[in-house]
Amino acid sequence: MGAKFEHSPHKEIGVFRIKLTPAGLKDRIFSIFPASFFVGHWDGDMPGLAQGSELLAYSEGCPRQIVRYTSRVYGFQCHFEFTEAAVEDMITHSTQELEACKNLPYVQTLLELRRNHYELINELLFQFLDEFEKGR
Repeated sequence: MGAKFEHSPHKEIGVFRIKLTPAGLKDRIFSIFPASFFVGHWDGDMPGLAQGSELLAYSEGCPRQIVRYTSRVYGFQCHFEFTEAAVEDMITHSTQELEACKNLPYVQTLLELRRNHYELINELLFQFLDEFEKGR
């Protein structure tokens, strides 16, 4: 799409709230979502903005969480697909990263990461995919 990624102002690891922008509230798909909701994060970068793209959602830690590039192309910084098993694997393979980042404001503890309700976030993914499919 011609956009270059950028580093986010904050590293985010865990489950945090994102908020829809005015464009997000009017988006064909996200207009049926709550104005703010929780999603997974495990990142330090963010998607770039291409010509004609629209920012649909942001978080306190990252100003670009969801970008719509076209009616059929969305960019996600956040994660709707996390499961308990996937997060446990990421914890296992990211011990150095988690230790180095443990005092950052948008990084959850191991206990918090393990207690999150990923199935609720997965339901939002299914809702997005169902609505995306309708727009064929």
